[in-house]
Amino acid sequence: MKVYLGVPRGFCAGVVRAIDLVELALEKYGAPIYVKHQIVHNPHVVADLEDKGAITVEDVDEIPRGSRVVFSAHGSPPSDFQKAKKRNLEVVDATCPLVIKVHNEAKKYSREGRKLVLVGHRGHQEVKGTMGQSDMELVDDRESGPSLGWDKDTPVAILTQTTLSVDDTQRSIDTIKDSFNDVLVRNDLCYATTNRQNAVKAISDHVDLFLVIGASNSSNCNRLRDVAESRGVNAYLINGVEELNFDWLRDVENVGITSGASTPEKLVDEVVLFFEENYGPKFRSLKAVEEDIEFSLPPEIVEIKKNM
Repeated sequence: MKVYLGVPRGFCAGVVRAIDLVELALEKYGAPIYVKHQIVHNPHVVADLEDKGAITVEDVDEIPRGSRVVFSAHGSPPSDFQKAKKRNLEVVDATCPLVIKVHNEAKKYSREGRKLVLVGHRGHQEVKGTMGQSDMELVDDRESGPSLGWDKDTPVAILTQTTLSVDDTQRSIDTIKDSFNDVLVRNDLCYATTNRQNAVKAISDHVDLFLVIGASNSSNCNRLRDVAESRGVNAYLINGVEELNFDWLRDVENVGITSGASTPEKLVDEVVLFFEENYGPKFRSLKAVEEDIEFSLPPEIVEIKKNM
């Protein structure tokens, strides 16, 4: 058997930053530190932080007045910040800088008088945060085609969720562009989403089976599985070696393994160890691109880190 490992895989810069913010707040202030929504979409990460004293909640109103709270990497609508202010909460905003960029674009193009269209998945936390920034219409590629009832000459700006399928997003953008004469496109798919999907595409040409390591509620992990399936490869999303099924591996000679941007590398290591112990395969890494991106921490957190 041959096992092809996707590179890059695992944590992106936004996830590293978000986890760092929770851990630094815990070290400086002690428990509890509240986290509004899962800090990133992986239960192992959430559980590790909760073991250290983090408390995850879904509504700001659940947080005791005067507490400290970290808002998740996916972004939050302005209403959450307003609730926090009313409850006298000290907020650390862990929103990924690339998501903040989308928020700023929404406000900018709204001020300029453009109608906004967000290409994204209904109900996802990032979509909730972005749609709270300004009035906009949502186009979800999993649903029937967009029903935007605007005049053809209406100036339109298209924004996107950062963790979607590259190919599906482009199809949605092209459909919207065909409906209007004045369309400004801001394709906001993040570097980590694009790089990991490109790695899956490269590996899919060589394998019979693809394993994506990550959580079922992770958008970027689900899209990696979708990309492999779109190229005719059987693919499964598992959150750890305990979810691996021996039946999937029957008569399989070549396996691809990767992980989403919110998946700890230790989960991949455990799957790799499983293959080493049971199949003794040859391992090969296929690198799509080198990643060296880091995001800075907020000034108040940097000061905490200096004084620790």
